[in-house]
Amino acid sequence: MPGLLRSKIVNNEIYTLRGFIEKRIKNSSIELVFVVDEIISQEEKSISEDDLKRYDLIQKKLAKGSRDLENFIRDKVLQHQKVRIANIYGHSAIVQKDFNEGLDVSSTEFEIDDYNCNITSATSITDILNKVSSLHYDVIALIRGGGDKQSFEVFSNLILADHFINLKAITITALGHTVDETLLDKLADKRFHLPHDYGSGLHLVITKLQEEKSNSRALLIEEVKKDVSKQFVEQVSTLTDQLKKKNNEFTEAQKTFKENLEQQTKSFNDQLKVRNDEVEKLKKEITDTYGKQVNTLNEQLKKKNDEFQKLQENAAKQIDELNKNFTEQQKQRQEEMELTKKEIANLHEKIYSLLSVKKQQF
Repeated sequence: MPGLLRSKIVNNEIYTLRGFIEKRIKNSSIELVFVVDEIISQEEKSISEDDLKRYDLIQKKLAKGSRDLENFIRDKVLQHQKVRIANIYGHSAIVQKDFNEGLDVSSTEFEIDDYNCNITSATSITDILNKVSSLHYDVIALIRGGGDKQSFEVFSNLILADHFINLKAITITALGHTVDETLLDKLADKRFHLPHDYGSGLHLVITKLQEEKSNSRALLIEEVKKDVSKQFVEQVSTLTDQLKKKNNEFTEAQKTFKENLEQQTKSFNDQLKVRNDEVEKLKKEITDTYGKQVNTLNEQLKKKNDEFQKLQENAAKQIDELNKNFTEQQKQRQEEMELTKKEIANLHEKIYSLLSVKKQQF
């Protein structure tokens, strides 16, 4: 479409266009392209915004996929676990009896809780859905026993439908209407026309499973093996693809790392060579500039060492002479003391003798 015509086109509008079909050959294939020459007319919009939102919700559900109620129940029963179900009824509903009659003796395989709300109010239904979804039930079901067509409009409410499609539990509708299909019916993982059909549907799953277990346990094991094998093969295939992808990524990363490392090593070696040349040049300049000063300082240091050594030798000789003189003087003083002691002893003897003589005279 030419740019001028394209600028006149508005999204979500319907136009009548005139043009021609052009055949193009590309990569061994033939493509048919409609080339627009003229915009004939613009049709009135026949699709409302609500219709588009409903379409988006249905597309979202198709992309998300419906969870298999039967397989879920089978897995739970085979694991000896009860399926937890929340059934939501109207305040004055009497259809619990219809559901229980359909479920029959299979009720022992389920843990079922009943909740009530204003089943004709989207707000009331949304509130009760919020409540039960926080309790982590496996299955949440909306159940009604029928009614006039107008009262079913609540089950096509866009806000309610958007909340309904985002529930983590498996969703079920059994609204008691076999003719018309509401938006919630289209978005539910499983739809039953009547409450009795809902109960009998659960009962049928349990009965079928019990018959399979009683008639052929080996067949059940084989089915489980097939399921496990299929899952295993799929997982192995997925892991193999992931491993191959990771190996390719690792190989590419190794290649990139090697190239970067070689480039960095070359750059580092170049820089190192420049630095080494600068260091050698600086060492040579230092040697040339300060070599003579270092030699002079070495000679002065040697001279000072010799002088200090001679000074130490002279000091040692002086200390030896002082020690020798001190020893001689000490010896002389000792001899003088001994002599003085003898003189004092002789003097005492003389005095003692004189005293003795004087005593005799008296």
